[in-house]
Amino acid sequence: MSLMVVNLGLPKTGTTMLARALRRSGFRVADHRIKAKQTDDETFHNQYVADLLYRGYYETGDPGARLGGFDAITEMSMLSDVKSVWPQMDFGLINAIREHHPGVKFVASNRDSWDISQSMLAWSNLGMTRLPDNAIPGLPEGYGETSKERVQWIEGHYAHLRALFGKDADFLEYDVTDPDVKDLLSGFLGHPIAWWGRANANPEHIDVESEVA
Repeated sequence: MSLMVVNLGLPKTGTTMLARALRRSGFRVADHRIKAKQTDDETFHNQYVADLLYRGYYETGDPGARLGGFDAITEMSMLSDVKSVWPQMDFGLINAIREHHPGVKFVASNRDSWDISQSMLAWSNLGMTRLPDNAIPGLPEGYGETSKERVQWIEGHYAHLRALFGKDADFLEYDVTDPDVKDLLSGFLGHPIAWWGRANANPEHIDVESEVA
């Protein structure tokens, strides 16, 4: 199955909400770490989308080769105590998706950089330890503990995406707080989005959130 929608946004930008919206609109969604509710194929259960993308990329040249049955990706990064993988920051992988999946649409979920940073700080140990303790593209080990460093990294990521895609018709950056985002996505994807709401809210801050391992 060819990939149709790929989100290049960072964690804590409403990726769980996007996953739910696409799933309710008929897409087969792979989101972060594949759970049983995402597919009946047990070989996928508990596998990280990031690992599957890189396996496909380096084994066959096609990042989607190991994602059979899925046509949308809403959260592709992973950050654990032992592994840090960020495909949305890899031009080679992004370009390979473009080449192997004609017609794929790239989106970049976004919101205010300060709000993203604060959500990273509040969610588990992401901002306090996992970001500064790991090497991440644009955020080397030892950086990311302060709000200033996180915001600078966040803004750098989206600036990079804008530079890569420019005004290309297959790319849409959207603000998850935009009241018109449902219609915006529907028009861009050429597919009606059946639902848009709140998902996976941070228990300490009422906003839109996404899960990161």
